[in-house]
Formats: sequence, structure tokens, C-alpha cells
Amino acid sequence: MGTSYSPRLLVLLLMLMAEIAVAQQVAHIGSIAPIDRIIAVVNEEVITQKELDEMLRHTIRQLQTRGVQAPAHDVLEKQLLERFIVNRLQLQMAKETGLTVSDNDLDDTLRRIAKENKMSLPELYAALERDGVNFNKFRDEIRNELILMRLKDREVNNRITVTEDEVDNFLHSQETSGGGVNEYRLAHILVQVPERAEPAQIEVRYRRAEAALAKLKSGAEFAQVAAEFSDAADAMKGGVLDWRPSTQLPTKFAEVLASMQPGGLTPVIQSSNGFYIFKLLERRGQQTATVIITQTQARHILVKTNELTSMTDAQRRILDLKERLDNGASFQELAKLHSEDASASSGGSLGWISPGDTVPAFEQAMDALQPGQVSEPVQSPFGWHLIQVIERRTQDVSNERQRQTARRTIHARKADTAFEEWLQRLRDRAYVEYRLEER
Repeated sequence: MGTSYSPRLLVLLLMLMAEIAVAQQVAHIGSIAPIDRIIAVVNEEVITQKELDEMLRHTIRQLQTRGVQAPAHDVLEKQLLERFIVNRLQLQMAKETGLTVSDNDLDDTLRRIAKENKMSLPELYAALERDGVNFNKFRDEIRNELILMRLKDREVNNRITVTEDEVDNFLHSQETSGGGVNEYRLAHILVQVPERAEPAQIEVRYRRAEAALAKLKSGAEFAQVAAEFSDAADAMKGGVLDWRPSTQLPTKFAEVLASMQPGGLTPVIQSSNGFYIFKLLERRGQQTATVIITQTQARHILVKTNELTSMTDAQRRILDLKERLDNGASFQELAKLHSEDASASSGGSLGWISPGDTVPAFEQAMDALQPGQVSEPVQSPFGWHLIQVIERRTQDVSNERQRQTARRTIHARKADTAFEEWLQRLRDRAYVEYRLEER
């Protein structure tokens, strides 16, 4: 059946749209004249001075907008070049392995961005034009962001497994901890350590982390120090993380944060992929509530749209099936014979459906039905549906939701670490030649 589109992706894309607009508007600002010369070779591709200068102006403007003093020019330039390299490596890997985003998927995303901004797609085009944003470049940036997200899912997120034993142990540790679960909003700095680093290299990276901590203790703004020292992807945005339960953090991090007050700084903490410094911005207790939901037992008939079946043809077929149902045909029998969903063999049965289990168009139509009633044809991203509601019930899913939350928490904790380690391996194994100093 599928799920609704992730709101976090929309937030990311909206932020990206705003940032591109700012970058285009201030392209004339700054004393750096774009020079089209090679400053780095990344495998078989090059990064030019012009590309880096554009990112540099963009980043300085971002920092100024947030009231953050930019690091020294040469420091910021080196930081941004490293981010450029890591980003380029990911796009190269996606291309080499055939990972793409179709024009249809890209257009769907653009429509969602427009909708979130309460605009139509033509109005979005007009808004970008007014802001001086090249629309083709904007499309390319959005496409690249989608590719990077799919690459992360494929290479990291989808490979993370969480066992039932891990969930049981997690919940048991929560029950026996006695202190409840705290949630933290944090800012962080990560000084990465290369894979298989020699002791001397580790010492150099540790001293860099200590230098960052010393600067923080002397009164420097966290966002400024993050921009100067952090290797994390969010360094130029202050290193601020969303609210996270203590159970989602590695144990050594949670132990240090447990006794801290908002505004406090941790010492340098060593992890598998480098050295961390955290600033505790806010903390709150996490509440576990009873969750009562209404579930619907339903079945459906699906006629898919694809290269061979147009939307009009699918609609015509579903209308014919609806007419047969109105004339007394069995829903289950028609589903077995005509539905193109995996549920066809069971007469279209979808079992008990909880809120959020299906795409919005399907859920909205289903919720409007009374038990025994059959819907009019319903269009979704998958094609055309007919839906029949069998019955409804209220269900206490507190325990189920608690286990789902635990599973997500464990997965997120594993994925955070795995992604940083994967990026580091990707970087360490690449051929990178620096030419930035060849002035």
C-alpha cells in the first residue's frame, strides 16, 4: 500500500530552496572573483575554484544571516572543500551504481515543495525567477539531494537490522533504570579520525578537538567553532541536532549528559569514528502515554497504472468493476480475479489497518465509509482502488507502539554511527589530489 511522503524530506527541501535563493541573491557580494581553475581532483572528476567560491559566498551569507561570525577565510575554505569532496564522492558512487531519480519523481517532489509553500507549480517557478534562482540549477540541486538520501538509505539505513532480543533488552533496561528517559536537544562538534589511523594521527585529531573545546570555554559561539572545527555534515548550521531520547545516544554520551544542565559543555568524548563535543541546549522528560486508536478492517481492489495501462484506462476498468459490484457481484471474487495487488489471493483483504498505514488518499476515502459500504473509485499514487470497510474497532496499542518506538530508536542509533563510518570509509578509499595551495 505504501506510506505518505516523509515530512522531514519536505523540510530539508524547503531549507535547500531558501538557501539556493540566498546564494543567488548575494552572488555579487564578496571580494573573491571566480577563477575557473582546478583546486582538487576527486577520482576522475575535478572541483574548480569557481565552484568553491560560490559555496564560500553562500556559506558566509548563511552564517551572517544567523548572526554567526565566520571563521578565518582559509580555515572556512578548507572545511568547505572537504565537504565538497565528500558530497562529490557520494554522487559518484550513486552514478556508478545506477542510482537515479526520474523526472517524474523529481516533479512530484517539486509539487510537494510548492504545496508546502501554498503555491502551485507555476507559482513556484515564478517565485524562483523573482528571487533570481536559475530553475534548472534548482532542479539539479533537488535531484542531487534526493539521490544522496536514496544512497544513504541503500548503503546504510536499509542494512541496519534490529532484532527482537535487542528490543526486549532495550525495554528491560528502561524499566530497570528507575530514572525514566530524558530527551536532549544538542549541538555537536565531530572531529573525525580516518579509518585505520595511526596513533600519531589520532593524537593530532584529539588535539584538534581539545583546541575546539578550549575555544568554546573561552567564550566563542558554538556555531562559529562548529563551522571552524567540525567535520559533521551540519557544521555550517551550528551542529544542532533534533530532540533525541537518551536511549538513542551511545551509552557513554548519555552517561555524560545525564548530570548536565542546559548550557553545559561535555569534555572531548572519543567514539569509534572520532572525537565529539556536545553542548546541552535543552532537556525534558519523555512521557510514555496510553495509545488508543481506531483500526479498520478493510479490503480493496487495485488497478495499477504503468507503461501499459494509462490513468484513463485504469479508471475505466475500475468503473466497470464498481458497476458490477453495484449489481450484486461479490467483492472478494472480483478482487481475486481483477485486483493487481498482492492481497488479491485473499480477496483483497488488508487486515486491520491503523492510522498512517496507507497513503492519505486511501485513508481519507476509507475513513468516510461505514462498515459494509464500498467506496467510489479512489485514485492514489499506485493507481485506482475500490475499498470496502468490513468493521472497525478501538485498540490499545501502547505495548506495540512502545516496541515500535524502541525499534526506531535502536535503528537510529545504529544508523547514525554507521553513516559516519561509511562516509569516512568512502573518503579514505578515494583518490583525492589537493591543488588548493597552488595559488
